[in-house]
Amino acid sequence: MGTLPTIDPNQTLGQVSTAHPESTLVFLRHHLDFCCGGGRQLKDACREAGLDPTAVIHEIEAEARAKPSEHWDDRPLGELIDFIIERYHESLRADVPALVAAAQRVERVHGQKASCPVGIASLLQLLQRELFDHMTKEERVLFPAIRSGGRGGAVRMPIHTMTAEHDDHGETLRRLRELATDFVPPQGACATWRALYAGLEKLEAELMQHIHLENNVLFPRAVDAD
Repeated sequence: MGTLPTIDPNQTLGQVSTAHPESTLVFLRHHLDFCCGGGRQLKDACREAGLDPTAVIHEIEAEARAKPSEHWDDRPLGELIDFIIERYHESLRADVPALVAAAQRVERVHGQKASCPVGIASLLQLLQRELFDHMTKEERVLFPAIRSGGRGGAVRMPIHTMTAEHDDHGETLRRLRELATDFVPPQGACATWRALYAGLEKLEAELMQHIHLENNVLFPRAVDAD
């Protein structure tokens, strides 16, 4: 592998994530929001989280050397859209209903325990409705417009709407993590409870990477081509 591109702590989390896809694993590890909060500078986000930006950059470089990732910032937009649908939309449609069912079971069986995340099932149901509606709008309206050459002003308004909905998804993820105590099951939690928290952590990681690819790669390229 050649020399890795330099990471500037003055770059935003979104810029770093786009140029260095491996950084998303590091950002997830440290709970740095690189999707909806991708406009913050790396140094500022690290400072707010009590992290050393230089140490975080070194972690990203180590990830890049160990497991190089796919770069989408210069690939055809049609290929990126295909990847988003196949990798994220399809898995969300399969995974979220199963998480809803698991959460309902945990609340039904363990609802009297103080450690039970009461309300998490209804929050997941809300997320499911919003996500499924959001993905349908992308697949039926925005993505076909981009595929057919729609750029700049032609797609700016639907992109603005999708970005605002991403912000809502990010807030729901934050609330899920809070309700689920950072996805750490309590002592004595049953297998379903543990599987629920593992699934929620996976959902958070994949949805953040999904939103990042749209907010920081797909959407800017479509709008900037005006």
